[in-house]
Amino acid sequence: MQNRRNFLKQATLLLAGGAVMPQLLSSCGGPAKTIGLQLYSLRDLVKESGIETVLKTAAKIGYKNLETAGYDNGKIYGKSPAEFKKLVDDLGMKCTSAHLGRDFSKETEAEVMAWWDKAIEAHNELGVKYMVQPSMPVNDQTTQEDLKLYCDYFTTVGMKTAAASIAFGYHNHSFEFRKIGDQLIYDFLLDNVSKNHVFFQMDVYWLTVGGGDPVAYLKARPSQFRTIHIKDDKEIGASGKMDFQPIFEQMKANNVKDWYVEVEQYTQNDPVASVKESFDFLNKAAYVY
Repeated sequence: MQNRRNFLKQATLLLAGGAVMPQLLSSCGGPAKTIGLQLYSLRDLVKESGIETVLKTAAKIGYKNLETAGYDNGKIYGKSPAEFKKLVDDLGMKCTSAHLGRDFSKETEAEVMAWWDKAIEAHNELGVKYMVQPSMPVNDQTTQEDLKLYCDYFTTVGMKTAAASIAFGYHNHSFEFRKIGDQLIYDFLLDNVSKNHVFFQMDVYWLTVGGGDPVAYLKARPSQFRTIHIKDDKEIGASGKMDFQPIFEQMKANNVKDWYVEVEQYTQNDPVASVKESFDFLNKAAYVY
């Protein structure tokens, strides 16, 4: 259970102007950084305090770009795409990406594709640049043929989103860095999707946990990684396990424009404090752009 009292205290202080706006701090030392936030970081608090309070809190901390994780049946966090877009725009932020997805089988193809058609219509109205499937089912019985089915599925969805000028991507966890047959799952996916229709959103923490090297992947496949999740064990920079500087340097070399903070666990059971601590760490880091 999240610490509701701490969240409400943090949110109230921020919204009342009890914290110095990071935009102002950045303006004193150079141009403001475009730091994005995956709203999954504040997932439980949406239910407790409403999406409006969560958005205001994210804006006050200083986040600029948002990635959603709250689509259902044509609505974004229970609101029409136009209504949600106005909330975000009025706070000086942009909603640039969305996490959503469906499992797939040949038997459910018609239903799943109809689901995507409606989702694409909603997110086209929202104005996102990216739609990202956040995971896929893999277990001990999964074969390379199963992986190829998903590669073809992703390619088909990517062709659909491209018609709405939206790029379609896939977000990794750590399970993609085990082998099926003689090949890593992740490498198989990278090799077997249509590179013109499917990009990959690298989660640098999960890739590292899986035994991969984020910089090596960025160097080897620069055209396949369009967006990045900046993540740590808990708050960004707190664990000491992640060396973010070379990752950001390679992201910049690759001209990666969009990246998002994601915080899944909280040291003090206080999501707002953790999300703010993550922002502050990145905002102060000279290598972050």
